Amino acid sequence: MLGRAKDLKTALAEKERLYFVEHTVGHVRAKANGVTFEAGVPAKHEVYFSISDSTHFRAPTMTLTHIGGMDIEEVDRKHVAQVPFDPLTGLKAFVVANALTEIDAPKEIISPLVQQLPKLWELFHDFGMMTLELNPIRMRVDKKGRITPVACDFKCGFDRDDPRWNRLGLPPHLFAADYSDFEQEINQLRTHQGQSDVYVINDEGTVLAPTFGGGANSLVTELLGDDAIISSDFGGNPPYEKMKEVARICFKHWLAQSNVLFVIGGKSNNTDIFETLRSIADALREHFSACGATPLYVVVGRGGPNLVRGMAAVRDTCDALGLPYRIFGFDSDISEVIQYAKKADAWMKAGGRAQIAARLGVGQQN
Repeated sequence: MLGRAKDLKTALAEKERLYFVEHTVGHVRAKANGVTFEAGVPAKHEVYFSISDSTHFRAPTMTLTHIGGMDIEEVDRKHVAQVPFDPLTGLKAFVVANALTEIDAPKEIISPLVQQLPKLWELFHDFGMMTLELNPIRMRVDKKGRITPVACDFKCGFDRDDPRWNRLGLPPHLFAADYSDFEQEINQLRTHQGQSDVYVINDEGTVLAPTFGGGANSLVTELLGDDAIISSDFGGNPPYEKMKEVARICFKHWLAQSNVLFVIGGKSNNTDIFETLRSIADALREHFSACGATPLYVVVGRGGPNLVRGMAAVRDTCDALGLPYRIFGFDSDISEVIQYAKKADAWMKAGGRAQIAARLGVGQQN
Protein backbone atom coordinates (compact mmCIF):
# COMPACT_ATOMS: atom_id res chain seq x y z
CA MET A 1 0.00 0.00 0.00
CA LEU A 2 3.06 2.28 -0.10
CA GLY A 3 2.35 5.52 -1.91
CA ARG A 4 -1.42 5.03 -1.70
CA ALA A 5 -2.25 5.23 1.98
CA LYS A 6 -1.07 7.38 4.86
CA ASP A 7 -3.17 5.79 7.60
CA LEU A 8 -4.57 2.38 8.54
CA LYS A 9 -8.14 3.16 7.51
CA THR A 10 -7.11 4.18 3.99
CA ALA A 11 -4.84 1.14 3.68
CA LEU A 12 -7.66 -1.21 4.68
CA ALA A 13 -10.02 0.47 2.22
CA GLU A 14 -7.48 0.02 -0.59
CA LYS A 15 -6.94 -3.61 0.39
CA GLU A 16 -10.69 -4.16 0.33
CA ARG A 17 -10.91 -2.55 -3.12
CA LEU A 18 -8.31 -4.98 -4.44
CA TYR A 19 -9.87 -8.10 -2.91
CA PHE A 20 -13.60 -7.32 -3.17
CA VAL A 21 -14.55 -5.89 -6.53
CA GLU A 22 -17.66 -3.72 -6.85
CA HIS A 23 -19.99 -3.50 -9.85
CA THR A 24 -22.50 -0.65 -10.18
CA VAL A 25 -25.54 -0.50 -12.46
CA GLY A 26 -27.57 2.66 -11.94
CA HIS A 27 -28.25 2.96 -8.21
CA VAL A 28 -27.69 -0.77 -7.61
CA ARG A 29 -24.27 -1.78 -6.35
CA ALA A 30 -23.08 -5.38 -6.03
CA LYS A 31 -19.95 -6.35 -4.12
CA ALA A 32 -17.98 -9.57 -4.32
CA ASN A 33 -17.69 -11.63 -1.16
CA GLY A 34 -14.07 -12.41 -1.89
CA VAL A 35 -11.90 -14.90 -3.71
CA THR A 36 -11.55 -18.47 -2.49
CA PHE A 37 -8.78 -20.91 -3.33
CA GLU A 38 -9.55 -24.51 -2.45
CA ALA A 39 -7.49 -27.68 -2.48
CA GLY A 40 -9.19 -30.91 -3.39
CA VAL A 41 -10.02 -33.27 -0.52
CA PRO A 42 -11.13 -36.61 -1.95
CA ALA A 43 -13.97 -38.09 0.07
CA LYS A 44 -17.00 -40.31 -0.31
CA HIS A 45 -19.03 -38.62 2.44
CA GLU A 46 -19.65 -34.96 3.30
CA VAL A 47 -21.07 -33.84 6.64
CA TYR A 48 -22.80 -30.65 7.78
CA PHE A 49 -22.42 -29.62 11.44
CA SER A 50 -23.39 -26.51 13.37
CA ILE A 51 -23.97 -25.25 16.91
CA SER A 52 -26.23 -22.27 17.50
CA ASP A 53 -28.33 -20.66 20.22
CA SER A 54 -31.82 -21.83 19.31
CA THR A 55 -34.79 -19.58 20.06
CA HIS A 56 -37.05 -22.60 19.49
CA PHE A 57 -35.47 -24.86 22.10
CA ARG A 58 -34.12 -22.03 24.28
CA ALA A 59 -30.84 -23.93 24.44
CA PRO A 60 -27.68 -24.48 22.40
CA THR A 61 -28.58 -26.80 19.57
CA MET A 62 -26.54 -29.11 17.36
CA THR A 63 -27.60 -29.50 13.72
CA LEU A 64 -26.05 -32.49 11.95
CA THR A 65 -26.47 -34.36 8.69
CA HIS A 66 -24.36 -36.76 6.68
CA ILE A 67 -25.53 -35.06 3.46
CA GLY A 68 -23.35 -31.97 3.55
CA GLY A 69 -21.82 -29.75 0.91
CA MET A 70 -25.10 -27.94 0.24
CA ASP A 71 -27.43 -25.52 2.03
CA ILE A 72 -28.96 -27.24 5.03
CA GLU A 73 -32.41 -26.05 3.94
CA GLU A 74 -32.15 -28.20 0.81
CA VAL A 75 -31.58 -31.46 2.70
CA ASP A 76 -34.51 -33.80 3.33
CA ARG A 77 -35.53 -33.29 6.98
CA LYS A 78 -35.41 -37.04 7.67
CA HIS A 79 -31.64 -36.85 7.19
CA VAL A 80 -31.18 -33.86 9.52
CA ALA A 81 -30.81 -34.09 13.30
CA GLN A 82 -31.48 -31.02 15.45
CA VAL A 83 -30.66 -31.79 19.05
CA PRO A 84 -30.69 -29.31 21.96
CA PHE A 85 -28.33 -30.03 24.82
CA ASP A 86 -27.56 -28.74 28.30
CA PRO A 87 -24.92 -25.96 28.25
CA LEU A 88 -23.79 -26.93 31.73
CA THR A 89 -22.69 -30.39 30.60
CA GLY A 90 -21.83 -29.47 27.02
CA LEU A 91 -22.00 -31.47 23.83
CA LYS A 92 -21.32 -35.08 24.77
CA ALA A 93 -20.17 -37.89 22.49
CA PHE A 94 -23.35 -39.92 23.03
CA VAL A 95 -25.45 -36.98 21.75
CA VAL A 96 -23.52 -37.03 18.46
CA ALA A 97 -23.63 -40.83 18.23
CA ASN A 98 -27.38 -41.03 18.86
CA ALA A 99 -28.07 -38.27 16.33
CA LEU A 100 -26.04 -39.97 13.59
CA THR A 101 -27.75 -43.30 14.29
CA GLU A 102 -31.22 -41.74 14.12
CA ILE A 103 -30.61 -40.23 10.67
CA ASP A 104 -29.13 -43.52 9.35
CA ALA A 105 -25.66 -42.13 8.76
CA PRO A 106 -23.10 -44.58 7.32
CA LYS A 107 -21.59 -46.57 10.16
CA GLU A 108 -18.00 -45.98 9.07
CA ILE A 109 -18.23 -42.20 9.68
CA ILE A 110 -19.86 -42.35 13.11
CA SER A 111 -16.80 -43.15 15.21
CA PRO A 112 -14.51 -40.46 13.64
CA LEU A 113 -17.20 -37.82 14.09
CA VAL A 114 -17.99 -38.87 17.65
CA GLN A 115 -14.31 -38.43 18.51
CA GLN A 116 -14.00 -34.93 17.04
CA LEU A 117 -17.30 -33.03 16.98
CA PRO A 118 -17.82 -32.69 20.77
CA LYS A 119 -14.56 -30.71 20.95
CA LEU A 120 -16.21 -27.92 18.98
CA TRP A 121 -18.43 -27.08 21.96
CA GLU A 122 -15.34 -25.86 23.81
CA LEU A 123 -14.51 -23.59 20.88
CA PHE A 124 -18.08 -22.29 20.74
CA HIS A 125 -18.43 -21.75 24.48
CA ASP A 126 -14.96 -20.54 25.43
CA PHE A 127 -14.80 -17.78 22.82
CA GLY A 128 -18.25 -16.22 23.06
CA MET A 129 -19.76 -17.48 19.82
CA MET A 130 -23.43 -17.30 18.84
CA THR A 131 -23.13 -19.70 15.93
CA LEU A 132 -20.54 -22.12 14.55
CA GLU A 133 -20.87 -23.93 11.23
CA LEU A 134 -18.73 -26.47 9.37
CA ASN A 135 -19.95 -27.27 5.87
CA PRO A 136 -18.69 -29.48 4.45
CA ILE A 137 -16.68 -31.78 6.65
CA ARG A 138 -15.19 -34.18 4.10
CA MET A 139 -14.51 -37.68 5.43
CA ARG A 140 -11.09 -38.39 3.92
CA VAL A 141 -9.61 -41.90 3.85
CA ASP A 142 -5.88 -41.99 4.61
CA LYS A 143 -3.30 -44.51 3.32
CA LYS A 144 -4.08 -46.92 6.14
CA GLY A 145 -7.81 -46.87 5.42
CA ARG A 146 -8.74 -44.75 8.44
CA ILE A 147 -11.36 -42.05 7.97
CA THR A 148 -10.42 -38.55 9.12
CA PRO A 149 -12.84 -35.57 9.22
CA VAL A 150 -11.47 -32.56 7.31
CA ALA A 151 -13.31 -29.27 7.83
CA CYS A 152 -13.31 -27.53 4.45
CA ASP A 153 -15.34 -24.45 5.35
CA PHE A 154 -15.74 -22.78 8.74
CA LYS A 155 -18.04 -19.93 9.72
CA CYS A 156 -18.83 -18.40 13.09
CA GLY A 157 -20.49 -15.40 14.64
CA PHE A 158 -19.53 -13.74 17.92
CA ASP A 159 -21.65 -12.26 20.67
CA ARG A 160 -19.90 -8.90 20.91
CA ASP A 161 -21.43 -8.35 24.36
CA ASP A 162 -19.61 -11.47 25.63
CA PRO A 163 -16.03 -10.50 26.59
CA ARG A 164 -14.74 -14.01 25.89
CA TRP A 165 -14.40 -13.29 22.16
CA ASN A 166 -11.51 -10.96 23.08
CA ARG A 167 -9.43 -14.03 23.98
CA LEU A 168 -8.78 -14.56 20.28
CA GLY A 169 -7.11 -11.19 19.89
CA LEU A 170 -8.85 -10.52 16.59
CA PRO A 171 -8.09 -7.12 15.03
CA PRO A 172 -10.99 -4.64 15.30
CA HIS A 173 -11.18 -4.04 11.54
CA LEU A 174 -12.54 -7.57 11.04
CA PHE A 175 -15.79 -6.36 12.59
CA ALA A 176 -15.77 -2.97 10.89
CA ALA A 177 -15.61 -3.75 7.16
CA ASP A 178 -19.19 -2.68 6.52
CA TYR A 179 -19.61 -0.13 9.31
CA SER A 180 -19.55 3.64 8.96
CA ASP A 181 -17.35 5.76 11.23
CA PHE A 182 -20.45 6.56 13.28
CA GLU A 183 -21.39 2.89 13.75
CA GLN A 184 -17.82 2.02 14.71
CA GLU A 185 -17.77 4.69 17.41
CA ILE A 186 -21.09 3.53 18.85
CA ASN A 187 -20.04 -0.14 18.77
CA GLN A 188 -16.99 0.65 20.89
CA LEU A 189 -19.40 1.48 23.72
CA ARG A 190 -20.92 -2.01 23.86
CA THR A 191 -21.05 -3.24 27.46
CA HIS A 192 -23.09 -5.67 29.54
CA GLN A 193 -25.30 -2.77 30.74
CA GLY A 194 -27.29 -0.87 28.16
CA GLN A 195 -27.55 -1.76 24.50
CA SER A 196 -25.85 0.19 21.72
CA ASP A 197 -27.35 -1.34 18.58
CA VAL A 198 -27.37 1.14 15.71
CA TYR A 199 -27.58 1.10 11.93
CA VAL A 200 -27.47 4.01 9.48
CA ILE A 201 -30.64 3.93 7.37
CA ASN A 202 -30.27 7.15 5.37
CA ASP A 203 -27.25 9.36 5.73
CA GLU A 204 -29.28 12.19 4.17
CA GLY A 205 -32.25 11.83 6.55
CA THR A 206 -33.60 14.64 8.69
CA VAL A 207 -34.94 12.91 11.83
CA LEU A 208 -32.38 11.78 14.42
CA ALA A 209 -34.22 9.20 16.52
CA PRO A 210 -32.39 7.62 19.49
CA THR A 211 -34.81 4.79 20.27
CA PHE A 212 -35.24 2.62 23.36
CA GLY A 213 -36.64 -0.91 23.07
CA GLY A 214 -36.93 -3.36 20.18
CA GLY A 215 -40.66 -2.84 19.70
CA ALA A 216 -40.31 0.92 19.54
CA ASN A 217 -37.36 0.55 17.18
CA SER A 218 -39.36 -1.54 14.71
CA LEU A 219 -42.29 0.86 14.71
CA VAL A 220 -40.15 4.01 14.45
CA THR A 221 -38.06 2.58 11.61
CA GLU A 222 -41.18 1.54 9.67
CA LEU A 223 -43.17 4.76 10.12
CA LEU A 224 -40.35 7.28 9.67
CA GLY A 225 -39.09 5.59 6.51
CA ASP A 226 -36.42 7.51 4.62
CA ASP A 227 -36.74 10.52 6.95
CA ALA A 228 -34.95 8.53 9.68
CA ILE A 229 -31.18 8.83 9.81
CA ILE A 230 -30.52 5.84 12.07
CA SER A 231 -32.26 2.74 13.38
CA SER A 232 -31.25 2.19 16.99
CA ASP A 233 -31.96 0.49 20.28
CA PHE A 234 -30.24 2.06 23.29
CA GLY A 235 -32.44 0.38 25.92
CA GLY A 236 -31.39 -1.84 28.79
CA ASN A 237 -30.97 0.82 31.50
CA PRO A 238 -27.80 2.49 30.17
CA PRO A 239 -25.80 4.38 32.81
CA TYR A 240 -25.53 8.17 32.58
CA GLU A 241 -21.94 8.24 31.28
CA LYS A 242 -22.59 5.74 28.50
CA MET A 243 -25.82 7.36 27.32
CA LYS A 244 -24.22 10.78 27.31
CA GLU A 245 -21.36 9.48 25.18
CA VAL A 246 -23.83 7.81 22.80
CA ALA A 247 -25.72 11.09 22.47
CA ARG A 248 -22.47 13.04 21.96
CA ILE A 249 -21.49 10.77 19.07
CA CYS A 250 -24.96 10.99 17.52
CA PHE A 251 -24.91 14.78 17.72
CA LYS A 252 -21.37 15.04 16.34
CA HIS A 253 -22.29 13.09 13.21
CA TRP A 254 -25.92 13.99 12.56
CA LEU A 255 -27.26 16.99 14.47
CA ALA A 256 -26.21 19.61 11.89
CA GLN A 257 -28.48 18.04 9.24
CA SER A 258 -31.32 17.06 11.57
CA ASN A 259 -34.62 18.89 11.67
CA VAL A 260 -35.98 16.83 14.56
CA LEU A 261 -34.31 15.23 17.57
CA PHE A 262 -36.78 12.46 18.35
CA VAL A 263 -36.16 10.60 21.63
CA ILE A 264 -38.67 7.77 21.75
CA GLY A 265 -39.34 4.52 23.61
CA GLY A 266 -42.08 2.54 25.29
CA LYS A 267 -42.91 2.43 28.99
CA SER A 268 -39.82 1.11 30.74
CA ASN A 269 -39.80 -1.21 33.72
CA ASN A 270 -36.22 -0.83 34.90
CA THR A 271 -34.61 2.03 32.94
CA ASP A 272 -34.14 5.21 34.95
CA ILE A 273 -35.75 7.72 32.58
CA PHE A 274 -34.31 10.69 34.47
CA GLU A 275 -30.74 9.46 33.94
CA THR A 276 -31.44 8.72 30.26
CA LEU A 277 -33.06 12.06 29.42
CA ARG A 278 -30.66 14.06 31.60
CA SER A 279 -27.67 12.54 29.80
CA ILE A 280 -29.14 13.39 26.38
CA ALA A 281 -30.02 16.92 27.51
CA ASP A 282 -26.52 17.50 28.92
CA ALA A 283 -24.92 16.21 25.73
CA LEU A 284 -27.12 18.54 23.66
CA ARG A 285 -26.17 21.54 25.81
CA GLU A 286 -22.47 20.70 25.52
CA HIS A 287 -22.74 20.22 21.76
CA PHE A 288 -24.31 23.67 21.35
CA SER A 289 -21.59 25.15 23.53
CA ALA A 290 -18.77 23.49 21.57
CA CYS A 291 -20.14 23.60 18.02
CA GLY A 292 -22.66 26.40 18.08
CA ALA A 293 -26.45 26.42 17.88
CA THR A 294 -28.35 24.62 15.13
CA PRO A 295 -32.06 24.84 14.22
CA LEU A 296 -33.80 21.90 15.83
CA TYR A 297 -37.21 20.70 16.97
CA VAL A 298 -37.10 18.34 19.98
CA VAL A 299 -39.76 15.65 20.42
CA VAL A 300 -39.69 13.23 23.35
CA GLY A 301 -41.99 10.27 24.03
CA ARG A 302 -41.18 8.01 26.99
CA GLY A 303 -42.52 6.27 30.07
CA GLY A 304 -41.00 4.70 33.15
CA PRO A 305 -39.35 5.43 36.52
CA ASN A 306 -38.50 9.08 37.26
CA LEU A 307 -40.24 10.20 34.06
CA VAL A 308 -41.31 13.64 35.34
CA ARG A 309 -37.78 14.53 36.47
CA GLY A 310 -36.47 13.44 33.08
CA MET A 311 -39.05 15.56 31.28
CA ALA A 312 -38.05 18.53 33.40
CA ALA A 313 -34.40 18.08 32.41
CA VAL A 314 -35.32 18.15 28.72
CA ARG A 315 -37.65 21.12 29.19
CA ASP A 316 -35.07 23.19 31.05
CA THR A 317 -32.39 22.47 28.43
CA CYS A 318 -34.64 23.31 25.48
CA ASP A 319 -35.79 26.53 27.16
CA ALA A 320 -32.17 27.52 27.85
CA LEU A 321 -31.13 26.79 24.25
CA GLY A 322 -34.18 28.44 22.70
CA LEU A 323 -35.43 25.30 20.96
CA PRO A 324 -39.08 24.37 20.38
CA TYR A 325 -40.09 21.07 21.93
CA ARG A 326 -42.98 18.72 22.64
CA ILE A 327 -42.92 16.04 25.33
CA PHE A 328 -45.29 13.05 25.51
CA GLY A 329 -45.81 10.84 28.55
CA PHE A 330 -46.44 7.13 29.07
CA ASP A 331 -50.17 7.47 28.29
CA SER A 332 -49.55 8.64 24.72
CA ASP A 333 -50.00 6.30 21.74
CA ILE A 334 -46.48 5.75 20.38
CA SER A 335 -47.70 5.67 16.78
CA GLU A 336 -49.32 9.09 17.26
CA VAL A 337 -46.11 10.42 18.77
CA ILE A 338 -44.21 9.23 15.69
CA GLN A 339 -46.75 10.96 13.45
CA TYR A 340 -46.22 14.16 15.43
CA ALA A 341 -42.48 13.91 14.86
CA LYS A 342 -43.11 13.48 11.12
CA LYS A 343 -45.33 16.58 11.10
CA ALA A 344 -42.63 18.54 12.95
CA ASP A 345 -40.10 17.45 10.33
CA ALA A 346 -42.44 18.51 7.52
CA TRP A 347 -42.95 21.90 9.20
CA MET A 348 -39.19 22.36 9.51
CA LYS A 349 -38.76 21.61 5.80
CA ALA A 350 -41.56 24.02 4.90
CA GLY A 351 -39.91 27.02 6.55
CA GLY A 352 -39.83 26.21 10.22
CA ARG A 353 -36.08 25.58 10.14
CA ALA A 354 -35.49 29.06 8.76
CA GLN A 355 -37.68 30.57 11.48
CA ILE A 356 -35.78 28.82 14.27
CA ALA A 357 -32.44 29.72 12.68
CA ALA A 358 -33.46 33.38 12.59
CA ARG A 359 -34.52 33.25 16.23
CA LEU A 360 -31.21 31.63 17.20
CA GLY A 361 -29.26 34.03 15.00
CA VAL A 362 -27.57 31.26 13.00
CA GLY A 363 -27.61 29.87 9.46
CA GLN A 364 -29.85 26.94 8.52
CA GLN A 365 -26.86 24.55 7.98
CA ASN A 366 -29.02 22.25 5.88
